[in-house]
Amino acid sequence: MDPEDQIVFGTDGWRDTLDTFTEPRVRIVAQAIATQIETGTVAVGYDARDGSRDFADAVADVLTDNGIDVIVSERDCPTPVLAWTITDRDLDGGVMITASHNPPEYNGIKFLPPDGAPALPSVTDELSDQLADPTAVAVSERGDRHDDTFTTAYGQHAFAFVDSHLDLEGTTIAYDAMYGSGRGVTDALLAETGAAVDRLRCERDPTFGGTPPEPSADRLESLTERVTAGPASLGIANDGDADRIAVITPDRGYLDPNLYYAVLYEYLLETSSGPAVRTVSTTHLIDRIGAAHGERVIETPVGFKWVADAMAEHDAIIGGEESGGFGLTPHLRNKDGVLLALLTAAAHAERPLDDRADDITETYGEIHQDRLSVACPDDRKSGVLSELENVIPDRVAGTAVESIGTSDGFKINLEDGSWLLVRPSGTEPKLRVYAEADSDARVNELLVAGEDLTEPLV
Repeated sequence: MDPEDQIVFGTDGWRDTLDTFTEPRVRIVAQAIATQIETGTVAVGYDARDGSRDFADAVADVLTDNGIDVIVSERDCPTPVLAWTITDRDLDGGVMITASHNPPEYNGIKFLPPDGAPALPSVTDELSDQLADPTAVAVSERGDRHDDTFTTAYGQHAFAFVDSHLDLEGTTIAYDAMYGSGRGVTDALLAETGAAVDRLRCERDPTFGGTPPEPSADRLESLTERVTAGPASLGIANDGDADRIAVITPDRGYLDPNLYYAVLYEYLLETSSGPAVRTVSTTHLIDRIGAAHGERVIETPVGFKWVADAMAEHDAIIGGEESGGFGLTPHLRNKDGVLLALLTAAAHAERPLDDRADDITETYGEIHQDRLSVACPDDRKSGVLSELENVIPDRVAGTAVESIGTSDGFKINLEDGSWLLVRPSGTEPKLRVYAEADSDARVNELLVAGEDLTEPLV
């Protein structure tokens, strides 16, 4: 088997376990990037995993051998810091070595175009076609490499973007880096506001303490306790490469990312205007808020690359997904858990997030969401979805079907404002069934209905 046969670009670059994600294959990907760029300057960043710096050095070697100038981050850095640096310095792209929230036995590589947004399939498909062993130009034509700090200019920009006079003295914020690349970056920005920062897991541990650096509720128990039992009034966590954010509040504990998105959008609309973008599996609370303010909300398939593309097309002020990834168009059309931490702290200092969330649910209604999986071989996914189109009834779980969306699987919108979504998993032999309604009981009814529709077709 050719080495490049193991390289498959997925939702956001190529990720794999370290028995497959090897330096020779990383060099093959770097050569494809060099072939695509041809000339110019590229930034290279990497996360806190074992071997990430070595992989980054290998990428830099291939790029400079092809006549491309390279700037390498002096230390592991958040993906959004690298992405913003590309746009700030008007570079020709960037390469990030990261497996984000995956366990330590994984690593990954992603190419970021000059706009700092996630690469669309048109870009990654071209990279796939150009996979080849590394080449080199004449020594006299090779590019230059130097190491640099990306975080200083980013931090200055973040303060200017959020509020250059932000003063949070008297506020205690707990921050959990989950041993990832947000350490020394997100917490440092929060501390510069004058807030007292209670730091958790803010040292480098390439094993992430034995748990994936994913900021889900079950992995943030210590952070939650610091907020719900004191002394902090707000908790913030980032995933391994700090492009995602999780928020903890005193009353709610782990704040549902869907509700957090709603709070964010409503907060932004206090001082600005513009559409929002959300994925097909993200809450319709965003739609209700948009309608109340006379704004459009654009729905996209799952994957932040589609969110970022729609943010540009519709001049949206924000884009997000229910997994905790959010971006602000005037700042960066990519997920950014670092700047969002600063923005969240500013919103909380102005008015507690629990109060904001209370107003959201009182004004726009409760939302509850859950999902389940139905086992389905990869070669049956498209067939099941084709057959599903012919068996969707006029009523689901006792409620009339209002409309059906097909941008990513099948989304059945019901007249009572609830919805049911069936879409293929991009990483496992499964179909995902999502539901949103105004109560957990209703969500469960919808999930059962979705399972009953789907399972017989597999």
